[in-house]
Amino acid sequence: MLRAKISCVTSYVPDDILSNEELAQMVDTSDEWITTRVGIKERRILREEGTGSSDLGARALQALIDKTGIDPKEIELIICATSNPDFRFPSTASIIAEKVGIKTTYGYDIQAACAGFLVALQAGAAYIQAGLYKKVVVIAAEKMSSMVNYKDRNTCPLFGDAAGCVLLEPTEEETGVMDTIFHTDGMGLPHLVMTGGGSVRPASHTTIDKNEHYVYQDGRFVFKHAVADMISSSSTIMQRNQLTIDDVDYVIPHQANLRIIEAIAERFNIPEEKMLVNIQHYGNTSAASIPLCLSEFEHRFKKGDKLILTAFGAGFTWGAVYLVWDYNS
Repeated sequence: MLRAKISCVTSYVPDDILSNEELAQMVDTSDEWITTRVGIKERRILREEGTGSSDLGARALQALIDKTGIDPKEIELIICATSNPDFRFPSTASIIAEKVGIKTTYGYDIQAACAGFLVALQAGAAYIQAGLYKKVVVIAAEKMSSMVNYKDRNTCPLFGDAAGCVLLEPTEEETGVMDTIFHTDGMGLPHLVMTGGGSVRPASHTTIDKNEHYVYQDGRFVFKHAVADMISSSSTIMQRNQLTIDDVDYVIPHQANLRIIEAIAERFNIPEEKMLVNIQHYGNTSAASIPLCLSEFEHRFKKGDKLILTAFGAGFTWGAVYLVWDYNS
């Protein structure tokens, strides 16, 4: 059976760090308040004028090209997961391809909020399994600072900018993307949304005056559903693949809130060394958080390691991926 393996992973974060202490000078908050509630100490911000999510994604992709030595012409498909496209159109994937000089590829965007990378990973794996492509790049690129209101103490501490990137290639071994599960429940709309700028409420003086072009989140409601739904999807995917937590080498959850991650770890009794966490340094980078984790902890992975990836985001959209690592780092 043909499967899609991850043969390389890279990431990119901006150099500029926005610490909790700096945030406390901008809005009524403190390092203790932020750390206690969400576990974040700092986040990276793309400050260069005229830059967007494509710049983050292009740098992650260029790092992948440099790391693998692949001829960019061999990349047949680029799928970009982002909630922060450079423009309404064209696709951010097409802009990334242009920025790294690829003229021979097909590309498009996926919008599944914080679950976007996993949804894009499933799509990329399906192209490989169907035999349509042999080299697929999945990118998650999020300039979250572009949708954050830095006068809102409830949301501005949460988010940071980053991109992550993986190369998918076919394999006949028992490695790669083994199973996926996803769900959507549209009841989440009013609880996690940016109301302004779409076709329902196009940009106007009214939407700007009402701060509708920033992310809105009902923290308590989202927290409850994120914990329950990531636990449910992870449990289901382990059960149908006859896995216990002892069989799993690493769990990589979406890095939204340290308290959510701790609740998942407690439910499954996951040892600290198996639950991979880097939210303290980067904050919530939406779709980019899981590939950013994969990249940061790549040195730990061995061929045959069993990974559970799980995410929850606006929509509400959530799910899990069972992945068997393909190479020794």
